[in-house]
Amino acid sequence: MAPRTKTPQPPGPHAADSHDLIRVHGARENNLKDVSIELPKRRLTVFTGVSGSGKSSLVFATIAAESQRLINETYPAFVQGFMPSQARPDVDVLDGLTTAIIVDQQRMGSDPRSTVGTATDANAMLRILFSRLGKPHIGPPGAFAFNVPSVTASGAITVERGNKKTEKATFSRTGGMCPRCEGRGSVSDIDLTQLYDDSKSIAEGAFTIPGWKSDSWWTVRIYAESGFLDPNKPIAKFTKREMQDFLYKEPTKVKVEGSTLTFEGLIPKIQKSFLSKDREAMQPHIREFVDRAVTFATCPECEGTRLTEGARSSKIKKISIADACAMEIRDLAEWVRGLNEPSVAPLLEALQQTLDSFVEIGLGYISLDRPSGTLSGGEAQRVKMIRHLGSSLTDVTYVFDEPTIGLHPHDIQRMNDLLLRLRDKGNTVLVVEHKPEAIAIADHVVDLGPGAGTAGGTVCFEGTLEGLRDSDTVTGRHLDDRAVLKDEVRKPTGALEIRGATAHNLQDVDVDVPLGVLTVITGVAGSGKSSLVHGSIPAGENVISVDQSPIKGSRRSNPATYTGLLEPIRKAFAKANGVKPALFSANSEGACPTCNGAGVIFTDLGVMASVSSPCEDCEGKRFQPLVLDYHLGGRDISEVLAMSVAEAEEFFGSSGEAPLPAAHKILDRLADVGLGYLSLGQPLTTLSGGERQRLKLATHMGDKGGTYVLDEPTTGLHLADVEQLLGLLDRLVDSGKSVIVIEHHQAVMAHADWIIDLGPGAGHDGGKIVFEGTPADLVAARSTLTGEHLAEYVGE
Repeated sequence: MAPRTKTPQPPGPHAADSHDLIRVHGARENNLKDVSIELPKRRLTVFTGVSGSGKSSLVFATIAAESQRLINETYPAFVQGFMPSQARPDVDVLDGLTTAIIVDQQRMGSDPRSTVGTATDANAMLRILFSRLGKPHIGPPGAFAFNVPSVTASGAITVERGNKKTEKATFSRTGGMCPRCEGRGSVSDIDLTQLYDDSKSIAEGAFTIPGWKSDSWWTVRIYAESGFLDPNKPIAKFTKREMQDFLYKEPTKVKVEGSTLTFEGLIPKIQKSFLSKDREAMQPHIREFVDRAVTFATCPECEGTRLTEGARSSKIKKISIADACAMEIRDLAEWVRGLNEPSVAPLLEALQQTLDSFVEIGLGYISLDRPSGTLSGGEAQRVKMIRHLGSSLTDVTYVFDEPTIGLHPHDIQRMNDLLLRLRDKGNTVLVVEHKPEAIAIADHVVDLGPGAGTAGGTVCFEGTLEGLRDSDTVTGRHLDDRAVLKDEVRKPTGALEIRGATAHNLQDVDVDVPLGVLTVITGVAGSGKSSLVHGSIPAGENVISVDQSPIKGSRRSNPATYTGLLEPIRKAFAKANGVKPALFSANSEGACPTCNGAGVIFTDLGVMASVSSPCEDCEGKRFQPLVLDYHLGGRDISEVLAMSVAEAEEFFGSSGEAPLPAAHKILDRLADVGLGYLSLGQPLTTLSGGERQRLKLATHMGDKGGTYVLDEPTTGLHLADVEQLLGLLDRLVDSGKSVIVIEHHQAVMAHADWIIDLGPGAGHDGGKIVFEGTPADLVAARSTLTGEHLAEYVGE
């Protein structure tokens, strides 16, 4: 045998080891100003900066977007046709990218059949487990799925084998969907008295549904001229058959004045046109009608479990799949650990790993049957993390968007450990973050700014945490900021009594929420804060709730349209020029005919990303040339929409070029919540989560309610902006309002007049009031987790 010789290794490092940086040169996405930066791979890099400084534009819209676009391009053109197409970010050079996995705060789908279990594969594994071990055996995994209806069919089929032969066949599929509620868990009951006045006939305008006028072609005329009903007879006098057709008839083609149209019963028509839509996306008068006409109740047949009786009857160790999904996940994990069945050992191991990941990430208190649309942004982000925790992939870039949102200071340490674990497996971790506790674990810090919007978009600092602390950037100066406890707290003017609250995990809670002061509700994630505030405080005329539900709006919506600011501006332009207000709307008569008021032209290139280019006719201004000839205070409408809130506040102020009190009042509120840098015409789709919530707060500040309920208003706020928020909350209270805030940020806790702390733990370990009193009393007692962290924060 010939002797084996070793090839001598060349001196110096291997060429492959030299690619240890992600290089970005000339990034101009959104407000970035030719940003060039080098990020170390296999390290944890934290991006800081005030809201709107360009963090998301650099991390998500540039680095992560280009990585995903390049991966998509490796698929065949046919497959790319089914994938979302992405344009190349506006950047000169992007080098050294690795596969990016984005774990963002986008809310999970609000489909009524989407639950935590269906979104994480846990339900799929449970269904297989019950189909193998459940007694009595009722069928395959589909028999336990509330998204699969049972189907039975029979008839003749033609088999083409040799000679054609017709055979009789029957087919059946056992599904787990409850037939009454169709897998939704709740049934809707429509109040017919809110749909029509039965003392009138259709011809007399019996319908009381918004938009259904007596002469409207697409609805009322079909009912009147279908031939199934007598349009001149009062609805109360309809025969049994007419009433059945009127309310429930299946879609049927009818001739109306020579046109073929579809006649459908009133109930299915209402369900399709109103109930299938997202309530939050409806116009206010439509939403009011739906709230008035429709009541939702737990399905009496499946008792809210969404499953058929058969699926609920099959059990393992006296537990059905409905019971398993209703358990808190940490209890379910213990139950699964107790199952010892060699025939399904690999399945049990995979299920155990998934459930343990939930517990490890701090979500052991939720259950698999919880609708995914009810998760907060922070919870949704952690649910998305679960599939990556046990992953064997390395050299991946993980991108996180404020992973500490919605976390109590006690839980932030656990999140930090998870991020460090991902890094230590050899991955690059990029985190956009504001919390000092999360910035503290960074290997590398990038600070963007110095301001927001057009005043931001540059890299102010790059280096270590110590270097940031010594730098003179906004973040560096505020990194060690600590709010101090008040010497004197306000005295309440009354109390909002909550008695016997049992929503979700609340354990018969009695509490008096003081009015006329700043009250902060605290507690670890899952302790029952939202259940107490949103579930127990009646949302009457006097209570204004500003939660974290996303703003609905297309790229045509902007701060001016959302806040109602555009209305007085359009009227002022119309009055000054003697023309119609509709001319000054880019969604109406004034729109540029070439781009239909969008300002850009989209060119669809099939499987490639569609390209958008500024409209050549209006040069991106969105209005037709005729409209731009009309001026107010020396500016045309496109110039007004290009102004920032701060500029417009001056322009429409009493000493400005175009004094307009109605507009100035709205602009004042926008500046008050720290949005002075936003331009009036900026599309809502480009705003960050924190900016959207503050925009909602600004619109509600003009409401007449006496009590404001805010859900984590510090979300997405830089340390410097928290100070401004505290000033705003003080001004609200000093103007005679009561402010109730659900919050984890210690600065807000320290600034409170009264604290209500829930706990002591999450899920069934929470739901109790563990402290009521002033922040100073909480710090002195140190009797709860919140008290310990607050004492540490204020340095006592």
